[in-house]
Amino acid sequence: MAPEKDEQGIFDGVEMGVGTWAWGDRMFWGYRQGYAEEEIQAAFEASIQGGTTLFDTAETYAQGQSEKFLGRFIQTIDQKVQVATKFMPFPWRLTGKALLRALKASLNRLGLKRVDLYQVHFPLPPVKVETWMEAMVESSQMGLIEAVGVSNFNLEQTQRAYDALQREGLRLASNQLEYHLLNRKIEQNGLMKRCAELGIKVIAYSPLAQGILTGKYTLEHPTRGFRARKYNPRMLEKILPLVQLQKKIGADHGGKNAAQVALNWCICKDTIPIPGAKNYQQAEQNAGATGWRLTEAEVALLDTTSDQVLRGN
Repeated sequence: MAPEKDEQGIFDGVEMGVGTWAWGDRMFWGYRQGYAEEEIQAAFEASIQGGTTLFDTAETYAQGQSEKFLGRFIQTIDQKVQVATKFMPFPWRLTGKALLRALKASLNRLGLKRVDLYQVHFPLPPVKVETWMEAMVESSQMGLIEAVGVSNFNLEQTQRAYDALQREGLRLASNQLEYHLLNRKIEQNGLMKRCAELGIKVIAYSPLAQGILTGKYTLEHPTRGFRARKYNPRMLEKILPLVQLQKKIGADHGGKNAAQVALNWCICKDTIPIPGAKNYQQAEQNAGATGWRLTEAEVALLDTTSDQVLRGN
């Protein structure tokens, strides 16, 4: 058995990361409709300047284009960044060798010899969780990954992944999950508590509920496209008290905006939010969520208001 490594160390001092789903994605985010590579690179540079150096991508984001963008941008700076990417266990990928091939393809697109965090994107059948964890162990032993993570794993699947790695002297570093003021399921189903007990860091994706918690969408200016199905005008009206509270609390912290309050709430919950950034302004705004903390009373008030919204009161 290999000696146990402390993968958790990759998150030391990390308050927030950057999600790169929108980098090159046309279908959901409308790449080339208001933003292109130049704006994305500006977002990358603004993130670095703001002290955010963890970037999360995936082989499936824009069919690998997100990884290519990130790889190119990394080559333009001298500063060390942390790169997290993901493996998609498509149903035709049936052996651990498929993970190794996908990892090498991701490293090629990123222009890297090693990735800081490699994650299984979804716990899809038919391959067992343990099979993918065995492949992660092999990848770690080959020096291709620094730490192992999972994404969208439930409580039972997370425990199985943790146990499989533990048997080989490795730790499960993270579980990337949807988590924000409008989705707190992991608090209620025990997953968040179990991750804390096992030392597994929760990476919160969509921490702004795909932009809904920024406050920029209203009944007069609703969402469009795919997001409009979930966050329709009725939902926008329903969450208005929560967004108004975010703005009030932000004003009490020297003019922070609703988005910065929502992100700081995630940080106060001991998660690492990874908001997206398609341009300089968004990245600069995200950076304003770090370096300060909501009070316990403010977190509790946001919790209560969130509960009321989610219950429909």
